Amino acid sequence: MYVYYFLAALATWFGIQSLLSGFRYAAYVRRETRLPLAEFQPFVSVIVPARGLERGLTENLQTLLAQDYPRYEVLFVSDRTDDPAVKIVQELISHGFSRIARTIIAGPATDSGQKVHNLRVATAKIDSKSEVIVFVDTDVRPGKRWLKQLVAPLADETLGASSGYRWFIPERGGLASRLRGVWNASIATALGSDTAKNFCWGGSTAIRRSTFDQLKVNDRWRGAVSDDFTITSVLKEANFPVHFTPNCLVASVGDCSWRELFEFTTRQIKITRVYASHLWLPLLLGSALFVLAFFGGLILIGFYPRSPAAYIFGSIIFTLGAAKSFIRFRAVSSVLRTSHRDLLAHIFLWPFASLLYLYNAVAAGFSRRIKWRGITYELKSPNEAVIISRES
Repeated sequence: MYVYYFLAALATWFGIQSLLSGFRYAAYVRRETRLPLAEFQPFVSVIVPARGLERGLTENLQTLLAQDYPRYEVLFVSDRTDDPAVKIVQELISHGFSRIARTIIAGPATDSGQKVHNLRVATAKIDSKSEVIVFVDTDVRPGKRWLKQLVAPLADETLGASSGYRWFIPERGGLASRLRGVWNASIATALGSDTAKNFCWGGSTAIRRSTFDQLKVNDRWRGAVSDDFTITSVLKEANFPVHFTPNCLVASVGDCSWRELFEFTTRQIKITRVYASHLWLPLLLGSALFVLAFFGGLILIGFYPRSPAAYIFGSIIFTLGAAKSFIRFRAVSSVLRTSHRDLLAHIFLWPFASLLYLYNAVAAGFSRRIKWRGITYELKSPNEAVIISRES
């Protein structure tokens, strides 16, 4: 019992600190979204790595071709001409977008992840007048002013990059889809005013071309699977801050199965362990602490139903997590359209997200093999990935 009391008290203390970080996050989002945009609108090259089909792909790509931005190009890059995504891209381009968009075939990767290989090829083919490079994924659906809002912070030449982040919005719903959204949301709160702790997310990142070239990012990508972890490391090594742009929180609309949920979340943590190993152990210990304190309390109540401490600690821990989820959700709702059903999921499913994080962290401790977009990799190190198999 005394061990449980200690763990529960510790979990409560961390829960309070986490709730305070939620307040800071919400305040930052409110402050940043009210600021006027800097008048910085240079020519931009938007690079979109594409592989395979996914629900809503056409709608997602259409938003990239209809941005409220004066001068930009969109480079869709894939590894092969017969990829089904290429057909959709070409159809969109043929409907009046040939002036700003083109397709690049990068070929199969041999010494890096396929996405990274595609980016390396595409960045070598951008327009000569481009001053800013933007990276975006095909599974997000940004608003019309996304590009303008993402690029504007780079008016400050001391910044290394400007980045948004994803927010999963279920389409039809389902427990697995909603749990994925809750799991992902906790990472969003790690971003904020501290530019030294911020990171680039490859699905919505802008960087000056001069910075990209100066830091030789293309060379540093060689052998990597994670584009965003690598570029974040390069910027931090050079003491370039990363600005989190709340207006560039982007919706990723769609659902997932339970298999896809476990595959996605475990892949993210395996990549984290390889590219940011200092984050893996705290994640393992932190999730284990909350799981033991909360679910352990439920088990304790089952054996000792008259134990008031388990009820009290369990209620406090749950309330702290639910309050942070509510605050975070309301902050994001000021940027994206969200539903009340999603809010309920964020309030009530967060303990299960912690349980999922524990599973992910344990799995990452035993394996470095991931499957991403039909390709299986063995992550040897941040600069060495071996392609095990490739689906056609």
